[in-house]
Amino acid sequence: MTIVADKMGRLEAFIAAVETGSFSAASERLGTTPSAISKSVARLEQRLGSKLFRRSTRALSLTVEGTAYYERAAPLLRGLYDAEDAVRSATTGRRKLRITMPNELGRLLMNGLTDRFLPNHPEVQLDIGMTDRSVDIIREGYDLALRAGKLADSDLTVRTLGELPMTLVASPAYLERKGRPRSIEELSLATHVRYMRGGQPFPIRFMDGAMVSPQGHLDLDSGFALRIAALNGVGIAHLLRCTIEADIRSKQLEVVLPQRQLEHVPLHLLHAFGRTPPLRARPLMDFLTAEIATYIV
Repeated sequence: MTIVADKMGRLEAFIAAVETGSFSAASERLGTTPSAISKSVARLEQRLGSKLFRRSTRALSLTVEGTAYYERAAPLLRGLYDAEDAVRSATTGRRKLRITMPNELGRLLMNGLTDRFLPNHPEVQLDIGMTDRSVDIIREGYDLALRAGKLADSDLTVRTLGELPMTLVASPAYLERKGRPRSIEELSLATHVRYMRGGQPFPIRFMDGAMVSPQGHLDLDSGFALRIAALNGVGIAHLLRCTIEADIRSKQLEVVLPQRQLEHVPLHLLHAFGRTPPLRARPLMDFLTAEIATYIV
């Protein structure tokens, strides 16, 4: 048992160093010292017969072998933690789940999560992060993620929930001041509030293949902020229809070029549990799938 525990300690030290970026930060996570982390990683490298890290005074980076080992070992260790958590939750009645989702989808889902899901699942403790940033689920310790848009290749398990309609909107005040675009050409000359992804403005794509690269003087990386800017008359915003449906009904925002249909955006539920998510995660996954079904096409 001592040998097994020692191997587990080395694995925990290695994964903590990868996910925190340094031996010092890893030691804080695990409640030990940087030298202990360094020694554990060195023993692991010696046992494997391969270097896992490139070390320098400024940075700690994975070798090719280290990357391959991490990608395979991290889900296994996470699975062990999940197994322990399942046993603990059976005795303590608590099941903690961490989930990340875009700001505006979180705003839509929060009522259902707090009014229906939590009252019906008192054993669940939710930790919800709302950000449009594409978080690293494993390294940042999340169980689940809702993510809109095309996905980069990854080892995560993906459940595609459907597609969300997009809409171009602006405030009546902006349209009265600047005019209502009647064509793609006029739209390309209008002032936009631009949604930024990866340092680049998100293009406006239409179902017929037409595309507009929006121009404007306000760039944002949050759908929530985009909506506020549009409501305040800054410019035309390209947003998920479900997030501004109430604003359209109340006439605080108007649809721009309603005769031209925009490309839909796929919505995905991601996790790192492998093919079979643990029992503690399934009720939340099923609830989110049902809630989102009212918005997808």
